[in-house]
Amino acid sequence: MSLPPTDTPSSGFAASPPPAPASQPQVEAFVFSGRGSEYFRIWIVNLLLSIVTLGVYSAWAKVRRTRYFYDNTNINATSFEYHGNPIAILKGRIIAVILIGGYNITIKISPGLGLLALALMLAAMPWLIWKSYQFKLYNSSYRGIRFGFRGSAGRSYFNYLLLPLLSGITLGLLLPFAHQRSKKYLHDESKFGATHFSFDASVGSFYKTYLIGAAVALLGYIVIMAAFGSTLAALSSGLKYAGVAVLANVGLLLLSLYAWTFLIMPLFLTMIQNLIWNHTKLGQHQFQSKLKWSKTAFIMITNLIGIVVTLGLFTPFAHIRWFKYRIESVTLHATGSLDNFVADEEAQGSVAGEGMSDLLDFDLSL
Repeated sequence: MSLPPTDTPSSGFAASPPPAPASQPQVEAFVFSGRGSEYFRIWIVNLLLSIVTLGVYSAWAKVRRTRYFYDNTNINATSFEYHGNPIAILKGRIIAVILIGGYNITIKISPGLGLLALALMLAAMPWLIWKSYQFKLYNSSYRGIRFGFRGSAGRSYFNYLLLPLLSGITLGLLLPFAHQRSKKYLHDESKFGATHFSFDASVGSFYKTYLIGAAVALLGYIVIMAAFGSTLAALSSGLKYAGVAVLANVGLLLLSLYAWTFLIMPLFLTMIQNLIWNHTKLGQHQFQSKLKWSKTAFIMITNLIGIVVTLGLFTPFAHIRWFKYRIESVTLHATGSLDNFVADEEAQGSVAGEGMSDLLDFDLSL
């Protein structure tokens, strides 16, 4: 027996409206509009003035450089802003120079005192990294809302002192674990206004990425060594018996090993960026990264060639090309309006930490 249709009076119920389709996330792409020719002018002026002023102008150079990249990076037709104060950055760099200079003087006076000074600097490094995160994020904003960092100093010591030491003791076996914990610390503790970021990549996914990179690298080395098997066999008899052709092949072997090593770096960078950002959210908004190994390798190799051929003058163009590709490979899958964020207060952090990170060329954000 068939049931009466629901829209007939005999059913006793009115027709139910069809369920509303689930709203699809709105994909917001990051866009970088900077150009190498523009940045070259900023770069060359920054370089010359930093040399002429014996490094004093480097604080203003950092602000000009950072503001250029922020101003030319936008999402949803709005660019980011950088609020760093060059005077504050200069003070931080002076403190950093005093710390590093004190270590160099101390180690010349006494190796024992130098090692003690180095130990004290390493002990202070996690605190400086913690304060540097606060400073960098507090001085970054989007649509008038500042970023922030709420992480504790204790977790910074765990991630940037204890875990690196344990990774060294275990001959690198804990390195993927240390990498995952440091990224989780940075992303989980960062926020945009009152909205927090989150990071859910597992330790296992980092080990998998490291193992894939190591396996591909090892396979390539094995293939190269096998291809030059006759050359290696000739070398085993001693260099004095090796002819010109054998020595030429040795040079080609070393070049092949170096080239393969250089190709592995883009693979690892690609996998790591995609892993990190594909597991990062801002509130309910999901990030997605689609870097490709082939294009990453092409950009890095051509950048290196350009820098070498031009004796360094291609450096600003290389920075623009690499930054543009990395940032435009990331999209934000927004589940709602980007206008609904609320501002929040956040500690300003330490310019000493920022200055030290610059001098030691830290890049812990990615």
